[in-house]
Amino acid sequence: MEPIPATFEQFAAAARKCAAMGLIRCSSGNLSCRLDAQRMLVKASRAWMSELTEDEVALCRIADGASLNGKTPSVEIGLHAGVLRTRPDCNVVLHFQSPAATTLACRRDLGQIGFSVIPEIPYYVGPIGIVPYILPGTPELADAVVEAMRDHDLAVLASHGQVTVGNDFDEAIQRAVFFELACELIVRGGERIEPLPQDAIDQLRSASRRSRVKAV
Repeated sequence: MEPIPATFEQFAAAARKCAAMGLIRCSSGNLSCRLDAQRMLVKASRAWMSELTEDEVALCRIADGASLNGKTPSVEIGLHAGVLRTRPDCNVVLHFQSPAATTLACRRDLGQIGFSVIPEIPYYVGPIGIVPYILPGTPELADAVVEAMRDHDLAVLASHGQVTVGNDFDEAIQRAVFFELACELIVRGGERIEPLPQDAIDQLRSASRRSRVKAV
């Protein structure tokens, strides 16, 4: 897959778009993208994505997350670099904390929630990974997220937030927005909301795989 030829300003604009879509609050959440085989852009530590400028973007090595431009990257740099190393099929990693999705992330029965309540989840997002609560910003959390994202395009971090990936900024944002929509329906509807039948979920996932093959 070809990396994204993003400029610092294009990266900052994508971060602001995430905020405009209601996916993050203040300095929470972070974004990264692959520039080439060796380098990545990451939101700088403590910067607000809603107001991100090109001066608040860290240029880092994918191999170890080390900064190449003197900017301190997000505390979750290990998570971002690890996912990009593990998923060469993806260029963007988005860590978000949207309200409804994070509400469900705080439920004790998180692992039993059926998120496929609308067709967009099985088609655009796929199966959802679950990561137990681990202290944010730690190598242990980064390792757990990387493991979950090996075979998922979105994972929920218990009592923390969510991580998703994409080929480009729009794909990652779309997955996050569709997931937030599904979670909002579950929160609002409670026990009245049921997942799609399993055969419908399987059909949608198969259609999604066929569409990706044709696009290559």
